[in-house]
Amino acid sequence: MTSSAILSHPIEPIATLPIDNALAEALLSSLAEYGEQLHGRRLWLACSGGRDSLALAALCVQLYRQGKLPFLPQLLHVNHGLQADSGAWATHVAQWAKVQNIPCRILRAQVDGHDEQAARQARYNVIRAQLNQDDVLLLAHHADDQAETVLMRLIQGAGVNGLSGMQPWRIQTQGTHHIALWRPWLTIKRATISAYAQCLKLPYIDDPTNDAGDNVRSGLRRDIMPILASYNSNVIDNIARSAQLLSDAQLIINAQAGEDLQQIEIASLQLPPAQRALNIDKLQKLPIYRQRQLLHYWLAQDEPLPPAKQLVDDVLSLSQRDDNDHKTALFWQGRKASYTIRRYRQQLFRLSSDWLKWLELPLTEQTQTLFNFTQSNPIGAGVHATGRQPVPINLRNDDKFTWQLQILPNEVAPLLESYNVESDKDKLKITFAPLGRNQRVQTAMASRPQASKKLYQNLAIPLWMRESLVVVSVAFMNKESSENELLENDCPIELPILLLSPFENWALNAEQANINVDVKQLVAFINSHLTLHKTC
Repeated sequence: MTSSAILSHPIEPIATLPIDNALAEALLSSLAEYGEQLHGRRLWLACSGGRDSLALAALCVQLYRQGKLPFLPQLLHVNHGLQADSGAWATHVAQWAKVQNIPCRILRAQVDGHDEQAARQARYNVIRAQLNQDDVLLLAHHADDQAETVLMRLIQGAGVNGLSGMQPWRIQTQGTHHIALWRPWLTIKRATISAYAQCLKLPYIDDPTNDAGDNVRSGLRRDIMPILASYNSNVIDNIARSAQLLSDAQLIINAQAGEDLQQIEIASLQLPPAQRALNIDKLQKLPIYRQRQLLHYWLAQDEPLPPAKQLVDDVLSLSQRDDNDHKTALFWQGRKASYTIRRYRQQLFRLSSDWLKWLELPLTEQTQTLFNFTQSNPIGAGVHATGRQPVPINLRNDDKFTWQLQILPNEVAPLLESYNVESDKDKLKITFAPLGRNQRVQTAMASRPQASKKLYQNLAIPLWMRESLVVVSVAFMNKESSENELLENDCPIELPILLLSPFENWALNAEQANINVDVKQLVAFINSHLTLHKTC
């Protein structure tokens, strides 16, 4: 099966044919720059079979056979079946690779749609599925591609980051999966690659859709770039140089925003990427242009693409409001997740949708006998030998987050010893229960018990956290009651000692007559931990 899009040159070995010095120097210089990152990684080359990718594959073969390149990448060709000749193109790439003795793998992609964007996304998905953690994907993008990219982003209203174009080395992350994209030819013009392909008589695929003008990139290539070149013949080099200068500028901007963020983020309320929080009072001390840049930087954390300018402006306006309406919510659909941006008092939050759903999961009441904690780690000489082993109690968990308390059994020892009725040790219990909507509790700093709205306001608890409050109580028989031989079914004393949220805790006023239990000791061995699973 053949295709008219494939140049009619025969497939022949190219290892001993002439090498283009400019192309080789660009590849080897980039190798020297990123050699440390490349060390020990598996390398793939995305090969459509077109002029650029086949030329890069050919150069790798030549340099490798001559001992100038320490590796030979494996080719990856994606057959997305959008064109009648797609199957013939895949077969052609495989045959070319076999003659050159370079490994090649053909992947099949299902495209959801018929446009170039859908095909690109399908290729991206199937290639990502093929690559392992920290693999490197070698790409043949060149200076003309860079110029087209910068112009596209300029038309779309991109900022400094977007106008810096494609980067020669970039880590791409999806969840916990990381790969590196390596583009060594961003300073090389298309004309140089074309001359090299012609010299080697490469039988590359000349896809007619590349210059059809039916999408923005091909339209710029066919219609706009020739006009710009008529004004300045160095337009490709000039745009590439501007992109590099803007890339340097973006590094400076990011460094400043990173320093600002360290001063303005609220460390105690961070759970990246689920929740990020800023102090608005500190934010407003910055000049307005740094506020805007910081918000852009803050929102874009954990996402491969930056937010739209309109969203940044809306978030800035939200931070500048002086009313008491805390119900305003802004929404952003990122590439990795969707987010809600909310304000509570002088705090600004970026909350992922998964996190907000988790906060709505119900909490269940749990009761544990404290004496049971020590049975697997007995009090005495063996305690110090075995170390401090925490006993976990899950308050709420799913496949993304876990909220867990950890009880340290060794810390129970002094409490049980001070509670000196040996037979009553198993009656000392601890309860973890969700705070009832109308339940009244008194924090150590409050003058009286409070409930509901008053309690939330005094403790500064945002709306979305109010279903995630847990009261920790201890229940035990009063010593004096035991000495008076009260019946076993007499109600024990229940003492609330701690109020917990996933990020904060508040000691409760535990003053009560005739109670001989060290409440401070109880609070000391209850530690709250909120864990973000690596799969999130």
